[in-house]
Amino acid sequence: MPLRDHFRPPVEKKHSWDELHGGWPMMIVRQLFPLLPEGYVAAPGVHLGTFFEIDVSVYDADDARQRTEKAAPGNGGVVTLAPPSPTLTLETDWPDQDEYEVRIYDERHGRRLVAAIELVSPGNKDRPESRRAFVAKVAALLQDDVCVSLVDPVTVRQFNLYGDLLELIGRPDLAAGVQDTFLYAATLRGRKRLRARPLLDVWFYPMLVGEPLPTLPIWLEVDLRVMLELEASYEETCRLLHIA
Repeated sequence: MPLRDHFRPPVEKKHSWDELHGGWPMMIVRQLFPLLPEGYVAAPGVHLGTFFEIDVSVYDADDARQRTEKAAPGNGGVVTLAPPSPTLTLETDWPDQDEYEVRIYDERHGRRLVAAIELVSPGNKDRPESRRAFVAKVAALLQDDVCVSLVDPVTVRQFNLYGDLLELIGRPDLAAGVQDTFLYAATLRGRKRLRARPLLDVWFYPMLVGEPLPTLPIWLEVDLRVMLELEASYEETCRLLHIA
C-alpha cells in the first residue's frame, strides 16, 4: 500500500496525523525485535514539546525580597550575602522538541545507544529555531557514533532537515540538491578515522505520496546492520488505526 498524505483530506478529515506518529514507533519496535542480534533491544519514545515562558515579574519580586540576613550584635550569627543579580533577564521560548522515535540499545555495554529512528513531525519543521534544534540533536547523536534514521512524511512543512544538516556540516552544495525533496527517509552514520577527518555515510531515499516506503539500513556497529522495511510497520499502523 502507498504512503498516504496524513495532513490533508481525505485522511486528515478522519484521522489526526499524530495518531500515526504516536502508533508507528511501537510497530517499528515490534518489527525490529526478531531482527536484532542477541544483546540489542529497541524501545519507543514519544515526547510532546511544550512552550513555556520565564516571567520577568518573578525576578522583580525576588529583587524586592532580598534575603540578606545580618546577625544581631552579640548573637554570634553569620551574615548570609545575597546572590549576585543577573546581568540580563529576559523572556525566552526554548524550542522544546516533539520526539517520535525508536531507540536501539546495546545491553551488553551498559545499554549504550547505538541507533535512533526519528519520525519527523510538523513541530520539528515549523520554525527556524525548531529546525535548528532538531538538526543539532541529530548532529550530536552522529558525533557520539549513533546511527540516525530520519523518516519525514510531513507534507505541510516544505523543509528538508537532512539538507539543513548538510549545511551545518559545511556542504551547502549538496544541501541544495535535496532541499526541494520534502518527503524522504534517510539513514546517516558517522565514522571516525585515525589521523583523518571523520566520514558521514548516507542512505537517502525520496518518498512520494502514493508510492511504497523504502527499506532502511539500521547500523548497530560499523560492520553490523539490520534492514528496516518501513512499509511493513507503516501499513500495520494504518491497519490498526483503520486509516484507509
